[in-house]
Amino acid sequence: MKSIPINSRSRTTLALVALAAAIVFGSSCRTTEGFGRDLQKVGNKISNETGRHG
Repeated sequence: MKSIPINSRSRTTLALVALAAAIVFGSSCRTTEGFGRDLQKVGNKISNETGRHG
């Protein structure tokens, strides 16, 4: 089976998704509201990063 090459944009996206997952699952938010804020911050960071690379 041939491996599929991963370009730098895909690596960046994968890294951001992994970072977002680590932040969401690793953060200690005690309430649903806190979780929502954390998730929104992650979404904003991903959006900003893709805007810089897109």
